Amino acid sequence: MLGSSDVCASIAVKDLDAAVKFYSETLGLEKSMESPGGVFLKSGKSGVFVYPSQYAGSNKATYASWMVDDVESTAKELEGKGVSFEQYDDLPGVKREGNIHIMGELKSAWFTDPDGNILNIVNQMG
Repeated sequence: MLGSSDVCASIAVKDLDAAVKFYSETLGLEKSMESPGGVFLKSGKSGVFVYPSQYAGSNKATYASWMVDDVESTAKELEGKGVSFEQYDDLPGVKREGNIHIMGELKSAWFTDPDGNILNIVNQMG
């Protein structure tokens, strides 16, 4: 039913302008559409919708993941733009090399947006 439809992560933020700046200037997403409820930013064939909410930053799980070819170089590029990475040393079966969490062939790195929403980059999914 929904398997052939695009999906969009909806992310609650406290400061819409700061969020749009982070997602567009820091992460490189393209501001695509503005609505009374928030802003859609395009990423590949999908994107994220950021909207103001009093509950921003309250999710303690990953909100959105980007599949990238090279996690290490993408992480270094994000670091160069001021992004700090999260360290999860309590994940079973995971070893960490710097900011990169390694689970077999899967590599991932987590970071947060200005509101503390957890995001990540990963070399493979599915």
